[in-house]
Amino acid sequence: MEPFVLANETVRLSVPTEEDVDTITAACQDPDISDWTVVPSPYLRSDAEVFVRRFVPDGWARGSEFNWAVREPGETDGPLLGMVGLHFEGRAGAPDEERSAEIGFWTAPAARGKGLATEAARLVVDWGFDPEGLGLAVITWVAYVGNWGSRRVAWNLGFRVEGTLRRYGLQRGKRRDAWMGTLLPQDPREPNEEWPGPAASTGLSRRPGARVPGR
Repeated sequence: MEPFVLANETVRLSVPTEEDVDTITAACQDPDISDWTVVPSPYLRSDAEVFVRRFVPDGWARGSEFNWAVREPGETDGPLLGMVGLHFEGRAGAPDEERSAEIGFWTAPAARGKGLATEAARLVVDWGFDPEGLGLAVITWVAYVGNWGSRRVAWNLGFRVEGTLRRYGLQRGKRRDAWMGTLLPQDPREPNEEWPGPAASTGLSRRPGARVPGR
């Protein structure tokens, strides 16, 4: 599949390019990104180069991993503010087989608190469920327990938290307890419960896919 742009009045999503390597490298020095995602630690410029040059285009070409850079709205690409992506769970399957994918996202420190992760994820979710897009039967969300920023985004979009899976998440060789949530095509894109966590949050998840820049 050829990469394409998703956009609304709040965000513009386009694939990361060579011009984004330094921004990705700088963002992934943030301790919150290291703590809540699976990026390499320490994160090197070479990790961002591999992500942009190989991982992103290969995922689109195979039709298995779809990653976008989050940018301000407009007709042309602005600075990278975060990442969002969908990753097929297991194999992609036959054309008539119901398929699922996992969503993931992160935002750079200076871009947090503006609702960008929620709006970016909303665009990706809508495309994932669209019969003219991926036509998914379900989208899952996974975050390490305690990652209230990621849970806030999932909550905003109507993901139903199914429970806590002990030692489900693998982060740099270590197992961590994880929350898992699901969203179906017919589910309202709004909270389905009272907010269960603290007021402040950062907006990070394990993925843009189960892989974020550098994996």
